[in-house]
Amino acid sequence: MASHVQRTLLCFSFRRCLHTRIRSLPSLPSSQRTNISIAPHTLAHARLSRAISSAQAQNEASYPPKSILIVNKLRTDPVVGAIGELLDHVRKTYPGVKVFSEDRPDIPPGADVWRPGPHSEKIDLVVTLGGDGTILHAASLFSLGAVPPVLSFSMGTLGFLLPFHIDDFVKGLEAVFQGKATILNRMRLSCTFYDKEHKEIGSADDEWQVMNEIALHRGSSPHLNTIDIYVDGQHLTEAVSDGVIVSTPTGSTAYSLSAGGPIVHPSLSAVVLVPICPRSLSFRPLVFPSSSSVTLRIGDRSRAAAGVSMDGRVSHVLNPGESVTVQASPYPVPCINRSSISDYGDEQPGEEGVGPGKEDDWVRDINNLLQYNATFRSKALLRYSGKT
Repeated sequence: MASHVQRTLLCFSFRRCLHTRIRSLPSLPSSQRTNISIAPHTLAHARLSRAISSAQAQNEASYPPKSILIVNKLRTDPVVGAIGELLDHVRKTYPGVKVFSEDRPDIPPGADVWRPGPHSEKIDLVVTLGGDGTILHAASLFSLGAVPPVLSFSMGTLGFLLPFHIDDFVKGLEAVFQGKATILNRMRLSCTFYDKEHKEIGSADDEWQVMNEIALHRGSSPHLNTIDIYVDGQHLTEAVSDGVIVSTPTGSTAYSLSAGGPIVHPSLSAVVLVPICPRSLSFRPLVFPSSSSVTLRIGDRSRAAAGVSMDGRVSHVLNPGESVTVQASPYPVPCINRSSISDYGDEQPGEEGVGPGKEDDWVRDINNLLQYNATFRSKALLRYSGKT
């Protein structure tokens, strides 16, 4: 089982993560079939243009990294101490590397201010200190283009996106700068909003990219939402429910899982559709290929507007007739794996399972964090029965 999952996991070296495979994307069906006025050729052209831009941006990234962006949670004393140690190590070990921090009042000493945008300083590596929310925030800073490789350190928080403990920052940075890091490209979703006349809301600079999920929900209204769901321009169903979640494989262990959705391996390219407390018991979660485009339109008969939450951030309120179209983004989040710092010298021949440096972080996490398929028997009974 472990070897099968190992073969499934798409791990790329730090060098290879600078290259993006561009595949052709199908155009949408005619808007006459969907009543959603989106020009198919325009959308397909925009997708291809973004994919080409992504490949060009990643090919221009520097190796080894010449610039690092530090993204951290609220600067408590432990976080301040950890950032200080990390920056001291970078200055001594990698003196030519430029360090940036977000534009906030608590910028670490010696770091330059970095602001997101089309004309921002080029970043070669993102280092996060915090929890899963810190990684989601870091990814959101690059909503207009390619995301640099992300090296994540936990600060006492367990999560699916936190491969390294902060005590391992020396090994983690060494793996990256020596080109030994392995990468998992975590898919993102691109979200575009439309008004009642099917005109796009906002400008190109307002593009939303989500790493976990987009959720439409009834908010504080006592009434259920009525949401028309279209897949690749074809009407799928009218959902009467508390809301609907469209998730990535990475987000399948977040809100989607709590709503009864499937657990999907993050190396897969898929779009997960999950209802929130639907009125119909036959409304089950669905998994679509990443080439699919999912449109959620608030029905004209809906008695409630729908609040929109994107990776935990409140972004819009959609009224009857308004919609959002969700599709795979050409800009994934390249996350550096925990197995990058495994000591190959510790591998012992004949041991069960995969060796150090080869194991699947995700398999370990669903067992350790989710207690996947854990027995209901107590540990005491297992101990006295002689089983471990």
